[in-house]
This record gives sequence, structure tokens and C-alpha cells, in this order.
Amino acid sequence: MALCLLLVSLVACGGRTAADPVRAEVQRVLDRRAAAVLDHDRAAYARTGGGAGFDNLSEVPLAAWSYRVTGVDRTGDTATADVELRYRLDGHDRGPVTAGRTVRLSRDGADGRWSVDSDRPARQSGPQPWDQGAVRVVRGTHSLVLGVGQSTGALRGYADLADRAVPAVSDAWEGQWARSVVVLVPKSLEGMAGLLGSPASSYRGIAAVTTGETGGREQAPADRIIVNPDAYGLLGTLGKQVVLTHETTHVATRADTTAATPLWLSEGYADWVGYRDSGRAPGQVAPETAGAVSGGRVPANLPTDEDFGFTADADRLARAYEGGWLACRMIADQWGEDRLDGFYRAVGAHEERAGAVEDAMDEVLGTTPREFTARWREYLRAEFD
Repeated sequence: MALCLLLVSLVACGGRTAADPVRAEVQRVLDRRAAAVLDHDRAAYARTGGGAGFDNLSEVPLAAWSYRVTGVDRTGDTATADVELRYRLDGHDRGPVTAGRTVRLSRDGADGRWSVDSDRPARQSGPQPWDQGAVRVVRGTHSLVLGVGQSTGALRGYADLADRAVPAVSDAWEGQWARSVVVLVPKSLEGMAGLLGSPASSYRGIAAVTTGETGGREQAPADRIIVNPDAYGLLGTLGKQVVLTHETTHVATRADTTAATPLWLSEGYADWVGYRDSGRAPGQVAPETAGAVSGGRVPANLPTDEDFGFTADADRLARAYEGGWLACRMIADQWGEDRLDGFYRAVGAHEERAGAVEDAMDEVLGTTPREFTARWREYLRAEFD
């Protein structure tokens, strides 16, 4: 018993490691900090330490905000904590968004209390919008737009486009979905790439992307449509609308998009919805494919997933999107829009890629991949020869 008492600061009598008091103290500081964020209490936030985070996210509508300390490395009166941030946007996120943070703290010698010196994204976790500056917020009828370095007028323009996109997608896709979108508009291409945790070169020329978990259900957080303002700003009015409708389609179909879904189908379907009511002729939507077919170079096969790589040749990438769009357009034209939706769902219902398209083509379209590809090639000839 005497030995146990001597070692109580290191090991409990039963052999369990004693609770780390510093970790518990850091957790309490961050709990108070989270409460201050949710209460919009600047003074309470300041009592937990410094950082510009409070002002940067003060306009963001939050339903939840919490920290969980997963580890602490202490050296004297300083400490570095590995932290999991979990938050939900009010009215949009059914489940929490999770982000890794690195929080550095110091302890006051007078009262022994820990306070936050800095709170940054963890090395393997991308920044949140408020890490890039003060977030300005615009609410639309069917949208929430968060922007950094953008005017309220510019963000209102994005909200208007998103508000038109949501009903257009709902008209084409009858599945259950939130019927609202969250749009993030950073200051530049570099800001977009930062939010995605990738080099800017990966997204140069890409107007927008959608993040989210494929196959997400009730507890999945809302997808984020992240805009590249540099490329998006070069588009005309129709192009901007098509892009937002395309990305909104990804949000709507997310629960039925799985590892079994090939990119020609998911991207082609999103483009089909985007252009569905545009009045554009096939040659205007698919100029690369039209040129190839009219020159006698009819694609031999449907696009592969590799053809959709952001680092792929620009012409190859354009032909991939066009080929997927034309395949979905053909299904809608020759089998009907309901069958197109049913085919999409049937493919996504499989747990793996192998056999998914084959089974769905047989069950929904009454054809085989070989027959479908031949039919698609004839469809291209009929449109562009």
C-alpha cells in the first residue's frame, strides 16, 4: 500500500495510467471557448486566449461547435494539443463536420491557468473558411453562401444562382435530399485549393467542385460546393448557372452515388441536369466530341474514371465530360428520364464497381454494356456526322 501511494501520481494501483491533469485542464479551456463561440460572447472568448478566430466566424450560423482533445505535448508552461473540432451549420448540416486542429497554449505563472495562443489546422487537415479571413454570409431561399474576400453583392449573385439550381435539380431528380446547398467562395484559386488541401495547379481552370461523403445518409454532413472565383468569373451567365446546377446535382444524388458509380455516369448525369433546360444544341455543349466525330474519330468506348482526372489533358477532360453527358442524354431520350434516374440508383445500390453497371443495364434498360456502347456510338454519329 505504501508503494502504491508513492506512485499514485504516475500509475493507479490497478495498473491503469492516471488521468493527465493538463489534458483535462486544456479540455476545460476549450469547452469554455466553444461555449463562447456559440453564445457570440467576445469577452468570454477572450478570457480563453487570443486568436482572430472569433471575429472571422462571428457571422457564421452555427448549430453546434465543440472541441475534443486527443493528445497533449507539454513542455514546462507551454503545451501543444491535438484537437478534433466538430461543428454544424444551422439549418444545413444533419451531421457534424470534423476537422483536425493544432492548438498551442501557455500557462500563466500567477494563477496557473492555461490559455490559447494559437489555433490552426492540423497538418493533415485543410483549413476552414474562417482560417482564411473574415467570413461574410448571405442566405438565399435554398442556399447559404459563405465568402472570404468577397463583397455582399457578389455573394448574393451566387445565392441567386444556387436558388435557381435547387428547383431545377429537384425537377429532374425525385430522390430524397436536403433541397438546399452550402456554397463556399474563397478569395482566389489558392484559397479554393487550400480548403481542399491540394495544390492550386490541381484546380486551375476548374470552376467549382463539390465535397462530401459518397453514399452519405441521415447523419452525413451537408456537402460543400467550393467555387474557384478565378475560373468561375470567366464564365458567362449560362455557364455560371450550369456549373452551380451541376454541382447541386452532386449534392442531391450523393446518397445514391457510391464506389460502384463510374464517373461517366455521375458527371454525365450532373451535366445532363445542368444543361437540361438550357436550350443548347449538342454541338454547343460537346464541341470536342462533335469535332472528333465529324472528322471520323468516333470514340470506341465510354470515358474511364482516369479520363476525368483534373491533371489530364484539357481536351481529354472535355471529351470525358461530353461523353458522359451524351450517354445520359441518350438514356433520357431513348428510355425516358425516369429510367435514367432508375439506372443511376440501380448502379449506386451495388456495394462495389464490379458488375454494377452490367446488372443495372440489364435490370433497368434491358441491354448490355456492349450493346449500350454500340448504341451510344451510333447516337454520336447521328448527332454530329
